[in-house]
This record gives sequence, C-alpha cells and structure tokens, in this order.
Amino acid sequence: MAQDKKNQEKKYNFNLLYIIIIAFILSALYLNLTRKTEIEPSVEVNYSSFLSQTQGGEVASLTFYDNRIEILLKDGQKEYTQRENQATVQEILNEIPLAKRQGLEINIDDNSNTFWKEIFISVFPFILVIGFLLLLMRHAQNSNNQAISFGNSRARIFDKEKDKKVGFKDVAGSKEAKEELVEIVDFLKNPSKYTVIGAKIPKGVLLIGSPGTGKTLLARAIAGEADVPFFSISGSEFVEMFVGVGASRVRDLFKKAKRNAPCIIFIDEIDAVGRHRGAGMGGGHDEREQTLNQILTEMDGFEINDNVIVIAATNRPDVLDPALLRPGRFDRRVTVDLPGLEERKEILEVHSRNKPLDKDVDLFLIARHTPGFSGADLENAMNEAAILTAKNNKKKISEKDIEQAIEKVMMGPERKSKIISEKEKKITAYHEVGHAIVGHSLPNCDPVQKISIISRGMALGVTWFLPEQDYVLYSRSKFEDELSSLLGGYVAEEIIFKETTTGPSNDLERATQIAKNMVTRYAMSPLGLTIFGKRNEEIFLGKDFAHTKDYSEKSAEEIDKYVQSILEKAYKKTKEILLKNKDKLIEIAEDLIKKETLTREEFLKYFSVKKIVSAK
Repeated sequence: MAQDKKNQEKKYNFNLLYIIIIAFILSALYLNLTRKTEIEPSVEVNYSSFLSQTQGGEVASLTFYDNRIEILLKDGQKEYTQRENQATVQEILNEIPLAKRQGLEINIDDNSNTFWKEIFISVFPFILVIGFLLLLMRHAQNSNNQAISFGNSRARIFDKEKDKKVGFKDVAGSKEAKEELVEIVDFLKNPSKYTVIGAKIPKGVLLIGSPGTGKTLLARAIAGEADVPFFSISGSEFVEMFVGVGASRVRDLFKKAKRNAPCIIFIDEIDAVGRHRGAGMGGGHDEREQTLNQILTEMDGFEINDNVIVIAATNRPDVLDPALLRPGRFDRRVTVDLPGLEERKEILEVHSRNKPLDKDVDLFLIARHTPGFSGADLENAMNEAAILTAKNNKKKISEKDIEQAIEKVMMGPERKSKIISEKEKKITAYHEVGHAIVGHSLPNCDPVQKISIISRGMALGVTWFLPEQDYVLYSRSKFEDELSSLLGGYVAEEIIFKETTTGPSNDLERATQIAKNMVTRYAMSPLGLTIFGKRNEEIFLGKDFAHTKDYSEKSAEEIDKYVQSILEKAYKKTKEILLKNKDKLIEIAEDLIKKETLTREEFLKYFSVKKIVSAK
C-alpha cells in the first residue's frame, strides 16, 4: 500500500513537471513571435545615423526600451536603432546638443521587461491554475483513501525484534495473577495438549486492578513468554464521531488477529466501550453500544483452533456489561491487587537494576514505608530518587534520596519559596503537633514518621503516619482512633489560640466522611444492620447522581444524629488528650518552629522519660 502511494506521488510530480515545460515552451514561442510585430519598427538605422538625425533636428520623439531606441521622425516615419553597450538614457542624451533636445519628446518605457521576465509573467498564471487543479485532484483522492482506511484498526502490533521483549521475570509481584496466566502461555505454545482432550482455553481474560498495578505489563509478558504477536489498543480508540467506525475497527482488528494466529489482542481500559448498555443519559452512547455489540459478536465467532486470546484490562469491573462477563467471552477474571510488603520489595529491586544504590539502602525498609503504593508509584519514586541524586551531583542513590522521593510522590514537592507569616507558621506547627500527639497516644493509630511545616502542594504542613502493616479490614475502634487523630489539629488550634482557622477544613471533611460511612455503610451505629443509600454509578452519571437516597426523612435525621454523635465523641477524646499533654504540645511545637521538620526519632525523644498521657 505504501509503495502504491509512492508511485501515485511520482506520477503526479511527473505530470506537473511535463505540463510546466510545455507551457514554458509555448509561451516562449508566442512571445518571440509577438515581440517583433509589436515593438520593432520597419526600418533599422545604425547608431551614427541616429545621432546625425537627432543633431540635425529631424527627430520628433525618442522612446527608450531595454535594448533599443524607437525613433519617430518629423515626417512621420518610424525607425529604430540598437542601444550600444547598454548605455543609459542620460548618456545618450548627453551626446545630443542641448538646443536640439529642447523640442524633442523623450519617452522611457517603464513597463519594458526582459524576455525571460515576460515569459515568467505569461507562464505563471497557467502554472498556478494547473497546480491548483492538480492539488484538488490529489486531495480528493486522498480523502477517498482516508474514508476507506478510516474504519481500519488502530491497534499497535509489537515487533518481537524491535520492541523490548517482556517476560514474567520483568513483572515483580502479582504471584497469584501470574500463576493463573501461565495456563494461557502454555495453551498458546502447545494448543494441541488441551484440544486433544476436549479442553477449551478461555477466549477472554479480564485483568482487574487499580491503576498502575501492572495490568498492561502482565499482558505483554504473556505475549513475550508465548512468543506470539501482540496487538494493543485502548478502548477509547474504537469510537469516533462517525457512526459505524468503531464496529468497523473491531472487525478489522479481529481479522488481522486471525491472520496472525496464534496471537493476543489486548484492549486497555475496556470500560470505555464495555459499559452497561442503555445506561446513558441521551443517544450519544449508540456508537459505543454498536462497538460493544461487534466485540461480542467477534468473540462468539472464534473457533476452537483460532488460537486468538483477548485480554482486557479495567479498574471499573462494576460498570461492565454482563454480556461481556458471561462464559465464552471474558470468562476468566484475574485480580491484580496492590502489591504487599514482599511484592513491593521485589518491584523496587526490578526498578533499581540499572541504578547505582548506596550501601545504606535497605529496600525492605523502603517497602515498609510505601504501603498502598502501586508498581507505577514505586517506579516513579525510584526515578525521582535518581533525578534528585543527579541534581545533587552524587554518584549513588542514598536511602535519604529515596525517602525524599517517596515524600514527593505522596505529598507533592516542597514549596520552600512560599512565604508565610510567623503567626501562620506558629498555627501550622501547633496544628501538626496536635495530630502527632493524639495519634501517638491512641493504640489503633499508625506510628508517627515525620512532622513538617514546610509547605507541600496545597498544604501548609504535614504529619506523616507510617502503617506497620497493610490493612484490609478496619474495625470500629480503628475508625474512632483515626477520627480523633484527624481532629487533633482542630482541637490544638482551639486550645492554644482560643479560635480555629480554615486549616482543618480537609481534616473535618475526611472525618465527616468516615463517620457517615460508619453509620450508612458499615452498620457501626445503633441504627442496626441496615445499609443506607444505594450506590450504582452507571455510565455518564456522576457520583452525586449515582447515590440513590432509599431511606425516609426520619431515617436521614437519625443518620445525621449518629454521625454528629460519633464526631462529638472523637472531639471529646481528642480534647482530653491534648489538655493533659498541653506542656508537650507547646514544647514540641516550639521546637518544630525552629527546625521546620521533626523525624520519628526526634519526636519520640519527648516521650522517652515519661510516657504520653492517654485519654483512658
């Protein structure tokens, strides 16, 4: 196809050049014939005769052209002579006596052009018109070609020779997911092993997990291990503004896949086209539904010996159409969770292979400091650490560099240039120390890792709590202690400054949401075992629209009552802790104002002699 396009371009270029040459020759012949008839007089005289006639007073007028002089005698006869040595008009007139020049009419042809200029002026309009017509013809043909190719698949096929081959060894963590996917690899390598006994390999595999957990990398690893072609496309690339394009691209993609079988088709973010049908607020979803229907049809059309496996990835399995998930389509679902402690260590080892680490770097300790991080987050943190090391002109990445990079990923870069007043700095210090003291005093709060009043992102300060483990389940006592810790900043401002600021707004928002969830979602209130509020986030619906109020106004009043009761209980506990430890609050806050940052060790020194007073 590319060769045909090149041949067409050569043909157009040849035709254009051919037409220009013909137009040039015809114009030259035309000008050559017409110039003599238009400007050449009938009689030519030599330059000496011309001067004699002029000096004798026989000439009525002279007209100067580029290379000749036209002479009109007083008796009406026309003659011409050549301009010798391209002499200027003034030089020629100087040879005529002044007395004879007074009655002589002198004309200079300003429009006189050279032969080649006249050719250009004559030919250029023809070239312009012809070129414009050829451009229109080419554009029309390209438009036709584009219309034909518009429905072609946009899938990218990874070249085994050019693209870096990825295997399971490059995918750290996700042990359970890899174990399930090994069967897919074995089928692609040895399909007869399964088909001979009547086994059917899943036509589709759905990878479910949070963003950055390595779903795309796992799909490429399957193709790399099986050594088969890998077609990759995003769900959003199917749908365009023209009706029918999505379905056409699906047909073309599956046709290419069957020609290259055995192979893998990977559809990233399939929820872009695979959401519940009929859930939209209007008709704009029809094209998406046609695309989804075509995907279902193509997957149903696979034969046992096609050896084409469709792998899709999503972080919203709840919005997918049930038809996609039935047996025979995406009937195998593989969950790719956030990595645990050991898996985070393995991921850090993978991303530090090409980075020189200092001897003091303990990847296991760094893994402990990063609960809730995805594989992409860890990769980003190691990259930020390498950038920071290079910025500081160091040869090796230290543990301190990695910790600073983690803080940057979690809380944003430090804004040391932001100027705040001493009063605001003092309020921020007491606010953050309030969080730390309350969190340190309660058994279900995570240990304090660092306190800082250096502005990061939108926050003026931050108290960083480091979980000792990855949490899956949360108890009521855990939530209650978290609420008290969140209210620590608000209460500290109230105790020290006798009034509060806008600083705790985010803390209050988070505390309110936790309390609401305790009442409406987790049945942690006297209202009983009822779950209040139905959550169905359908396509094109925002979360506010998706939250259905399925309870009465009286129940709503009871919910508000118990939410307020939970918050008041946490407030009282927080205030009791901070009043009993007011001296510690002031001492630590004043030290924080001077140092701007307190590490875990510096914070714990204040409680090494006398244990902090709990509210119990």
